[in-house]
Amino acid sequence: MEKKDEVIAEVQQEEAPTDQGLQENLIESNWEESVQKFEELNLPKDLLRGIFGYGFAKPSVIQQKGILPILKGKDTIAQAQSGSGKTGTFVIGSLALVDPAQTNVQVLILSPTRELATQTNEVVKALGNYLGVKSHLSIGGTHVIEDKKKLGEGPQIVIGTPGRVADLLKREILVPSHLKVLVMDEADEMLGRGFLEQVNEILKLVPPDTQICLFSATMPPEIIKMTENIMTNPAKILVKNENLTLEGIKQFYISCSSDEVKFDNLIEIFCHLDVNQCMIYCNTREKAENLAEKMREKKFVVSCMHAKMTQEERNKIMTEFRSGSTRLLVSTDLLARGIDVYQVGLVINFDLPTKKENYIHRIGRSGRFGRRGIAINLITKAESNLLIAIEEFYNTEIGNLPTDLSELE
Repeated sequence: MEKKDEVIAEVQQEEAPTDQGLQENLIESNWEESVQKFEELNLPKDLLRGIFGYGFAKPSVIQQKGILPILKGKDTIAQAQSGSGKTGTFVIGSLALVDPAQTNVQVLILSPTRELATQTNEVVKALGNYLGVKSHLSIGGTHVIEDKKKLGEGPQIVIGTPGRVADLLKREILVPSHLKVLVMDEADEMLGRGFLEQVNEILKLVPPDTQICLFSATMPPEIIKMTENIMTNPAKILVKNENLTLEGIKQFYISCSSDEVKFDNLIEIFCHLDVNQCMIYCNTREKAENLAEKMREKKFVVSCMHAKMTQEERNKIMTEFRSGSTRLLVSTDLLARGIDVYQVGLVINFDLPTKKENYIHRIGRSGRFGRRGIAINLITKAESNLLIAIEEFYNTEIGNLPTDLSELE
């Protein structure tokens, strides 16, 4: 089987399917088998100890279905809502397949951002706490010599970003000859234009029989079509766009004539709404920095984060935000995907995302794991059509923000 040797770049160049029938066919699930309890999965006892110790009492919906095909060695495409337990799904499945007695890399998990990779590594360490499994975090912004040292100590699981992982594979510092499973988290992002070249390099260097597992909250039809070249008869666990909107998140918009009016409305929101922690999204680094600075001038304690910052700066900001010492975080889409900060109850889109798929990732930062959340979109007339398109895409309704904000609490 030589599925991994095929280059997938050509598929990305095709027009996205527009025929509705084709789209329906592409997003059809083919996996219904499920369990109700973790004990039904016949997992190693020490893995069960880690699962229960982490606080998982029973599997979430995606975990009920998504762990099984991984355990059975099937290539897997799994889509589920933000905050529904996707990371736990592929981490549990992967840990169950690892042989702790073998000091070779057996699982490789790819994430699009350093922050998400770091968070995933923490989950791996927590769930595998009693298994004696070693993991290594391999991300940009760190020294390759440190990777070489850590990989020489025999970790069974490597979690990393595609650029660094591809580099380590090409240098033969990361040896994939015993690799069993390759997981791509936020798979639609990983197979997009930004990462496709690096992902192709990785696919060509891993063993051709490596089990591939793709996870994301959004799986556009064109991305699923691309997977035909790299997967063999995958188990598909998918949902349609209209079933994606998070029920626990109230969505609103405010019409604004300009960015200046957006800013005035933003300040008004914080004056009348008791916010524990909030994420504010802008589409560009420059706008994010400018907005954070204007908020500081109004005496708000606010952090700003984007991809041009050093790893040390990004780590410091995330630590402050997770601990609650910073309650407001302005960010680009760098932090739209996968990041868990449980206290976040409000997401504000200062700019609507240009990609409709990113809307669900952004607002999913609130309402994690069934908690209630609020999403407020500040829109100009130029963005009104995009808001309508988002409503249609997710078959949802985004209402006008009430004048009395106390109604939201």
